[in-house]
Amino acid sequence: MDYNLLINIAAVIFVVWFVYSRFAGVKGLKQLTSAQFQDELKGNSNKILIDVREPGEVKHGYIAGAKNIPLSQLKQRVSEIPADKTVYLYCRSGMRSKQAARILQKKGFRELAHLQGGIMSWKGKIAK
Repeated sequence: MDYNLLINIAAVIFVVWFVYSRFAGVKGLKQLTSAQFQDELKGNSNKILIDVREPGEVKHGYIAGAKNIPLSQLKQRVSEIPADKTVYLYCRSGMRSKQAARILQKKGFRELAHLQGGIMSWKGKIAK
């Protein structure tokens, strides 16, 4: 048996799994455009808006009303998010907010939405 071949196959499988886990959709996560995100935030009084970027990124601007819980701290700070509210998530590009949605789903959250393209796609006002 050629061990190099086995190692190469294992490496390819790992890379495919890694890429899939980062880019695959999250079942049950509402993916909203900037306009849809704005409409939902205005129309839903039973909500919480979470910015999962790091504090240094938030200093450059954020969506008004957002609570900053960085993805790196989310597992430890889940108790700060009311389970009975719709959770709206955003980050810089949409990747971390998807990861945050996966974490929250595992913790039992069901009403989850995120801003596709992150704050870079946001057409609304930015607070500083």
